[in-house]
Amino acid sequence: MPRRKPVRRFEPPRCGSFDNAVRQAENRTAKMSAADFLFAPEVQKLLMVAYAAPDQQFSSSELAKRSKLEPDDAARTLEHLVGSGILKRNKPKADEAETLSVDRAFIFHDELRSIALKSFAAAEPVRSMLRTKFKDSVMRAFILQEDQDGTLELLVVHGQLMPDESAMKTACQKLSKNIHRHLKVHVISSIRFNSLTPRDSLASKLAAPGALEIIALGDTKAQPPVEKVGLLQSAKKKLATLARPSA
Repeated sequence: MPRRKPVRRFEPPRCGSFDNAVRQAENRTAKMSAADFLFAPEVQKLLMVAYAAPDQQFSSSELAKRSKLEPDDAARTLEHLVGSGILKRNKPKADEAETLSVDRAFIFHDELRSIALKSFAAAEPVRSMLRTKFKDSVMRAFILQEDQDGTLELLVVHGQLMPDESAMKTACQKLSKNIHRHLKVHVISSIRFNSLTPRDSLASKLAAPGALEIIALGDTKAQPPVEKVGLLQSAKKKLATLARPSA
């Protein structure tokens, strides 16, 4: 009979290496975008810049610098985007370099820009920032609209704790620089949010088709505010307690 090969005992990695592997996996997952199956990372970085200023003309070197890509990688990806019709080349003026810009005539322009907005170009980085830095205060958050110039209007709803104004301003400025967009941010309490009427401008923007909820109830650790009981309600509760028959 042939001899059986000895079975090697499974040896788990040491705690240090295992922890490092877990952290690396978590980092990779955190950096993944919902649009990864559609766009390569290089495409996402270039479109983030281009869609943030859809009417602006960029040189290839400027796009490479803003997207933090190597010149060769940027050039190869830009050639692909131009060949696909997503970007277009603009005729250079007298001694100026050739420029590229978003081609609004591309048949899928609106759809691609919407996908970018809902994922890597806006929703995901905004959500990540709020959930990381303001997880104890922010209960809900929405992208209300995107202007033609790429400016994002956000609505942030806080719970019992209110986000520190200075910290929120600093975080939004950093985010604005990273995603190449201006941000217009409204911060209101959940009580104010729940009392919005159709006549409020925020309510009408929330009801618009383009509004997008990026943080829902339960996505963070933020707690709802403690409801204040009025004098009349307090008196009714006391009377109800007194009216109960004793055991």
